[in-house]
Amino acid sequence: MKFFLFLLLLLESIPINAQHQDKVDFVRGEVSITPLPKQKRIMGEVAYTFEVLADVDSVFLDAQNMSFSTVKLNGAKAKYSNTDKIISIHKKFKKGRSYILLLDYSATPKQTVYFLGWDDDLVDNEQTAPLVRQSEPTGSQGLPSGKQDVPSEKQVWTQGQGKYTSHWLPSFDDMEEKVEFDLNITFDDSYEIIANGKLVSAKNNRTGKKTWHFDMQQPMSSYLLAFVVGNYEKQELVSNSGIPITNYYYPEDSLRVEPTYRYTRRIFDFLEDEIGVKYPWQNYKQIPVQDFLYAGMENTGTTMFSDGYVIDSTAFTDKNYVNVNAHEMAHQWFGNLVTEKDGNHHWLHEGFATYYAYLAERELFGDDHFYWKLYTSLMQLQGLAERGEGESLLNPKASSLTFYEKGAWALFMLREQLGDEAFNTGIQNYLQKYSFKNVTVSDFLEEMEKASGSSVSDFKKDWLDNKGILLNDAKEKLSGYSPSLQLLFDMEAESKKTNNDTIDYGKYWNGSPSIHLKEYILETHRNGLPEEIIEKAFASDTVPIRQALSMATDVKKYPKEAFESLLNDKSYVTVENALFKLWETYPRDRKVYLDKTKELIGLPNKNLRLLWLTLAMLTQEYQGSQTKVYFDELSGYTDARYSFEVRQGAFFYLKEAFGLTDQNLKDLIQAATHHSWQFKKFARDTLDELLKDPDYKKRVQNLTNELNGEELRYLNSIGY
Repeated sequence: MKFFLFLLLLLESIPINAQHQDKVDFVRGEVSITPLPKQKRIMGEVAYTFEVLADVDSVFLDAQNMSFSTVKLNGAKAKYSNTDKIISIHKKFKKGRSYILLLDYSATPKQTVYFLGWDDDLVDNEQTAPLVRQSEPTGSQGLPSGKQDVPSEKQVWTQGQGKYTSHWLPSFDDMEEKVEFDLNITFDDSYEIIANGKLVSAKNNRTGKKTWHFDMQQPMSSYLLAFVVGNYEKQELVSNSGIPITNYYYPEDSLRVEPTYRYTRRIFDFLEDEIGVKYPWQNYKQIPVQDFLYAGMENTGTTMFSDGYVIDSTAFTDKNYVNVNAHEMAHQWFGNLVTEKDGNHHWLHEGFATYYAYLAERELFGDDHFYWKLYTSLMQLQGLAERGEGESLLNPKASSLTFYEKGAWALFMLREQLGDEAFNTGIQNYLQKYSFKNVTVSDFLEEMEKASGSSVSDFKKDWLDNKGILLNDAKEKLSGYSPSLQLLFDMEAESKKTNNDTIDYGKYWNGSPSIHLKEYILETHRNGLPEEIIEKAFASDTVPIRQALSMATDVKKYPKEAFESLLNDKSYVTVENALFKLWETYPRDRKVYLDKTKELIGLPNKNLRLLWLTLAMLTQEYQGSQTKVYFDELSGYTDARYSFEVRQGAFFYLKEAFGLTDQNLKDLIQAATHHSWQFKKFARDTLDELLKDPDYKKRVQNLTNELNGEELRYLNSIGY
């Protein structure tokens, strides 16, 4: 059994039909906001400076469900109309004139701004000091010991991806409207406030709060505007080119800063050198937040990412931030500096960020890592094509797999066609020509043709228009660069010609030092491998190889002591797999295995602790007096104070092994209204299954008096 939480693709919804005002140009926005987290409201003021390019009788801003107390144009009260989506200003605007539009407003965002932890019963005031989580003590082998029984951080953070900033700021859903935004944020001074741009000042005011002023020097699309409120400390770095880099972390995570942000400065310097265009913004910040909707988001100079990536050195081998780090950083050029006109050109964002993140990993981990990553991606795309789900990169509704992975492959193949020099020149010309502007795929291809002096029409047909994938061409390129992949392709060809039992796997295992090839052989052919290879695999000190062993379906095929040695590995995933399979296979030794692993927590989703609690309670006569303590701990992890990854794991084990208490049911109903669509879907599917049981259905009915309006509305909508 293997229970993975948090396998997040970087899913993105980009608007295609946002309205563009081509007769006016909004140049600057001075924004002042006060978040009111207990009310889940934003009080704000914004002053926009705009220029009129042609006579027009109205201008508009996207404003979702907002109330306006002041609407002034050049200091005078303005005529306006306000729907639940747009505010329109009515006047005969004259070509060549500039105007300043002032709006005072309030908003209760249904999305985009997320207020976490403010409903805690321990909070009495509108804005109170943050509750600090206790740190986890460190046990042997670098593995944390003990349990973590603490409330979640109190945070406010935004995710304006696509067209959603208009839920908290009158702004522009159209990505073509680029504005130089300055942000002023007023909040309790016991918190850290982080936003786009350079922090110019942070001053206390007469209300007992503080106002932070952030200055931007260059224009950007509204969807990239962002702010975070939370309890943070920071690590400060400087790139080779002098750009300040600030990595934020929770105070209790000081020992996790290095593994979490490992290689950050090296990635930054590599991307700036590789792309050949200076980083376009004043500074770069990275901020972990709880229950983020995606793995990360590339807000201008201000990347937010899931705090599930805040890890220790042991977890680094299982799940690290390196790829997400490089991907979001690459977006600062591809997506932020140069922005697509609309979703028809989304490849220009995601394919480019994915490709350059792969190049950064190549710089860090070598060629073998790079080409095997491309091969894994290629197989995913081929699977999509074989299922009849292949997509053109120019399809605005294509999947993330297409935009990200096929997009990266398209760039890899284009570089192969043009050569490094022409490719790099074309990229640089493209970025410089369209800096702080919007682009189409045709704009990009035109620059690549100019730089190379050759046509890219065949490339466009084969890799952009084509719904399928040129598998043979791609594999030929890979085999030409990677000896280990050539061995893999030889092994695959041999397996097609003969029975797998006759293949000399030792020839392929010993034919390359590639960890990736050995891992593949173990995962794909473990049941037919000779004892010699198994012995070598167990003798290895390489995490991926031993982790592949831990996934065995039949543990008894392996030497018992060798498999038990996996419990000593510095890999939480390996230990999780080995613990369950040893516990299942050798009942008489369950106490030994539980004693050995009782202090382990695991990844940020507490994968090991949740499994251990479950197995301890299922083991007869194992510390029987502690069973209630164990159940209370496991049951407590469904509480909304914990990250949705932890909660999801707790719900899973409780449902499968013990059943849910009334409090767990209340937590599950609350989870069914959670802002994370992945977790919400899990909760709703679980609830649907439980409600088929008459006992559970009756218990849920008895809890209705303890539920809030949103929770009741959901239950009523499914006819519980």
